[in-house]
Amino acid sequence: MAWWSWIVIWGVLVILTLGMLAWLAYRLFRKFLVTLEALGVLADQVSELGANVEALQPERRVPAIFANRHALSVARQRRRAERAHERQARRDRLIRQGKLLQRAPLSQRTPPNA
Repeated sequence: MAWWSWIVIWGVLVILTLGMLAWLAYRLFRKFLVTLEALGVLADQVSELGANVEALQPERRVPAIFANRHALSVARQRRRAERAHERQARRDRLIRQGKLLQRAPLSQRTPPNA
């Protein structure tokens, strides 16, 4: 081969390498800009959380010894009634489910050895 063909081959290789490096640098720069934008959004979210940190803290509980006796009694009776209602609703639901299982048609039942 002629000496000038080696210069052309190496010149094309160097130009392609530089082009590829420029393209990769451009992609890296674009990713960096997207990352900076995401960090800005994250900083805004953190500042909003910092502003609302007092609202996110749980309320301070007052010891029962300092509360009104009558109010505590009413709250306790109300909670007992709520729990009794929840238990009764759960029993009713289980009874309905049990009756559905007892009255299921034979086509929907599975054999005992299935």
